[in-house]
Amino acid sequence: MEKDRFDILSRSIRGKLVALARSFPLPSGVEPDDVVQEAMIALWVLTEQGYPIQDAEAMAIRLTKNICVGHHRKARLELQALTHDNYLGGTEATVLTDREDLKRIQESIYGSLTTTQREYLHLRNDEGLSLDEIATLTGKPKTSIKSTLSKARKQMLDKFCKLIS
Repeated sequence: MEKDRFDILSRSIRGKLVALARSFPLPSGVEPDDVVQEAMIALWVLTEQGYPIQDAEAMAIRLTKNICVGHHRKARLELQALTHDNYLGGTEATVLTDREDLKRIQESIYGSLTTTQREYLHLRNDEGLSLDEIATLTGKPKTSIKSTLSKARKQMLDKFCKLIS
C-alpha cells in the first residue's frame, strides 16, 4: 500500500478505532489513542512485508481488538501475580523456598540452551510477542523461529525430567 493511500485510510478510520478501543477495559496508563497508533503501525508493517490484505479497514479493526485484548490479559496476569504473592499481608516461607528452587532449576535449564534459544524464549514468553513480531524484530523466518522455540522447549523438558528423576 502506498503511503498516501495509507494516510487517507488511517485518517478515515481513526475515530472508529478510537471508539472501539474505548469500549475495552484498558488498564490505567494505556490510552485508546496509543492502542490505535500501535494497530496502525502493525498494519503498516504488514503491508510493507507484502502480507495480502483484502480489507485494510477490517484488518485495522481486528488489530485494534487484538491489541486491546492483549493489554487486558497482560494487566490481568500482573494482577494475578500480585495477589498470588501475598498471603495475609506477607509471603509464606514455603512460597519463598519454592521460588528459590524454581529459580535454580530455571537457571540450570536455561544455561543448557543456546543464546538464540534463550533470546527467542524471552521474546515469546516474557515479552509476549507473537511469532510474526519476533520474525519482524529479528529478521529471521517465522518457520525458523518456530523450530528453534520447539527444540528449546523439548530440551528444557528433557533437562527438567532429568533434574527431578
